Formats: sequence, structure tokens, C-alpha cells
Amino acid sequence: MPAQRSASAPSLVRSVTTFSLFLFILGDVLGAGVYVLAGEIAAISGGALWVPLVVALVLALLTASSYAELATKYPRAGGSSHYATRAFGPFVGFLVGFCMLAAGIVSVGTLALGFAGDYLRTFVTLPTMLVVVVFLALLAVLNARGISESMWVNRVATLIEVSGLLLVIVLGAIVLLRGNGEFSRLTTLGTPENGPVAAVLAGSVLAFYSYVGFETSVNIAEETKDPARSYPRALFGALITAGVVYALIGVVASAVVPTDELAGSSAPLARVISAAGIVPPVVFSAIALVAVANGALLTGIMSSPLTYGMAADGLLPGFLGRLLPGRRTPWVAIVVTTALSVLLALTGTVEVLAGTMVLLLLVVFLAVNASVLVLRRDRVEHAHFRVPIVLPVGGLISCLLLLTQVEGQVWRRGLPLLAVAAVLAALAAWRRRRAGTSVR
Repeated sequence: MPAQRSASAPSLVRSVTTFSLFLFILGDVLGAGVYVLAGEIAAISGGALWVPLVVALVLALLTASSYAELATKYPRAGGSSHYATRAFGPFVGFLVGFCMLAAGIVSVGTLALGFAGDYLRTFVTLPTMLVVVVFLALLAVLNARGISESMWVNRVATLIEVSGLLLVIVLGAIVLLRGNGEFSRLTTLGTPENGPVAAVLAGSVLAFYSYVGFETSVNIAEETKDPARSYPRALFGALITAGVVYALIGVVASAVVPTDELAGSSAPLARVISAAGIVPPVVFSAIALVAVANGALLTGIMSSPLTYGMAADGLLPGFLGRLLPGRRTPWVAIVVTTALSVLLALTGTVEVLAGTMVLLLLVVFLAVNASVLVLRRDRVEHAHFRVPIVLPVGGLISCLLLLTQVEGQVWRRGLPLLAVAAVLAALAAWRRRRAGTSVR
């Protein structure tokens, strides 16, 4: 069994309150996904857009329960990879860490394509390739300047993007109160291509993208006051709050805008704003662009340091660990992850890339749910949150169920990434065995 960290080992200062953690998780979850993907979900699921959003919330809560137990049982940075390593060894641990990294790179590419879509075309029409390259280059420069500048931008942008979602709900409600909506669409589940059950499951795969982000919160569990009490409250509270917001977005968007118009737009929420006729569409398009850019920035902040850290541990090529003089930021890691995001964005679609990210995270979530079950026999001295065993089992089943709904073109893009992860994981496990390194 993995060794416990010694009592004398330094630990982070526990200064994060329950409410601060709640806001952190909510800001991560209430991101850009719904700004871009609501139309794609409607195309798959039909007018009952809110149904897959609610189903995806329930499935996310199952896996979140596993994170709540593990993060309070092992309140230290490392997250999913650390839990998988403790439960199954370095091979699975590295595989999970690599999938987290790859999911971040794919997500940045997805959001770059979303940025280049109809929201931007409200202001100017430019080639998608040009917008993607310039957008990602600017984000790379901001990341290279340092975390303090990036986090200041994030705080402002988070307020703007949450305000945008609330604006959609309020203006959509005004349209409905005028009697201009069509409530019958809210019960129309399915399309000519998908029956009701298939529509819910396939739509939930894309809707799941809107809830990811909660898993990164485990990295600050060690800095939380009374993690066993605070972390579960903040985690479940933030996810449920996000779910309520998303469900309301789904209701007003579907009731206000005809399904075929939603399905054909890469700026679906702008259609709700236009229908209200109160706020100029350019204002909301600006808000949406900020939301998309902030989502890419947050993910980029995670991806490049993770790449740097894996290089420093000898798990990725050493050149990825080079730092920018003066700024001390991992410039090579930033350049490489940015280049990969550009490549993915220019060779994929928003739907396929979002599905690829979900595929990679489902692998991570499978490992985390299984880790809870394996580590039940591992006792720790401090009190921690404990979930009924039915929840991680349900999390495992839900992940497997969603994997069955992943489209073939998503598997074709995701399987090579998983193959690379498996090869590198085997090498990392072999090197660790040779070095005789224990898991901590």
C-alpha cells in the first residue's frame, strides 16, 4: 500500500473557506461550454434541451461524490492521478495524468473554434484558421507573462461570463412573459436521427462537457479549512447551482428559439438575446467572447504547468521543463501545448473536439470511481467524507454508459491519444520500478 506522507512533511496553509471554494468551483463549471454547445446539444436531443443538461448533472454528481471522498481522505495536490496511483500503481496513475493533460489541450482547441464562430462574426468576418492561430497565440503570450496576470484577467472574465448567463435567463423569461415563446418544444425529445432514449444519452455526452472543471478543485483541498466538512458542501453546492442555471438556460433557449435555429448556430444564446430586443446583440456577443476566451485561458493555465511538472518528474521529455528567464514560466510547455491545440482546432469541429475531451475525462472518471472502491480498505487517521458505495458504483456505470454513446469519429480522434498515453505510462512505470521509487 502506498506510504503515508510523514507528519513532519510541509503542508500548505489551510486558508480557503467553504464559500471561497464554492465560488472557485462554480467559476470553473459555469464556463464557456454552454455558450457554444447549446446548439449542438439541441441538434442531437431536440427541443427538450434541458433534459440532457439535467441528466448530465446527475451523472456528474455521481463521480463528484467519489472526488469528495478521495479529496478529503487524501487532501493534497495531485488529484486524479494521485488517487489512481495509490489504488492501481504508476501505470494507471500516469495514464490518468496524461488524459487530464490531453483533455486540457483538446478543450483549448474546442474553445478556440468556438471563439471563431458566430459570436465573433457579429463584429467581423475572418477566416477561421486565422482567428484560431491569433487567438491561441495571444493566450500563450498571456500565460507566458505569468500566473498573476492570468488570474487577474480570469477574475474579471468570470464575473462577465456568469452575468451573461443570468442575462440570457432574465431576457428569455421576459420573452416568455410576453407570450412569444413556444412551451411545447420543451417536451419534444428526439430527432429524426435519434429516438428519445438515444437523444438523451447522446446529448448528455456533449452536455457533460459543460460540467467538467469540478475535478480540478481537488488540487486545493489541502488548502481548505476543515476539508472533510467544507469540500463536499462546496463541491455539491456548486454543481447543483450550475445545474439549475444550465437547466434554466435550456428551458428559455428552447422555448424562445425554434429548435432548427438553435441547432444551426454556433452562437445559440445570442438568438435568445435577439428575440428579447432589449440588449443589442453585439453586447451579448462581446460577453460570450469573453466567456470563451476565459475558459481557454483557465484550461491553458492548467495544461502548461502540468506539462512542465511531468517533464520535471522525467515523465515527459526534459526540454518541456525549460523556463523563460525573468518570468520563470514554462515557455516550451506553453508553446508545445498551444501548437497542439492549434492543430486539433484546425482539423476538427466543435462537436468532435468536445466529445474527445469528454472521452478522455471519462477514462479519468472511471479510474477515480474505481479508486474509491479499491482504497476503501486504506485507513487514514483523520476524519473524512465517506459516500455510500452505491454512488461510486453508479459513477462507474454512468461513465461506461456514456462511453457507449461516444461517436465513431470521436473514438478515431481519441484512441491515438489513449495509445500514446498507454505507451508513455508503460515507460514511466518501468523507469519507476528501475529507480525503486515508492508511491506517496
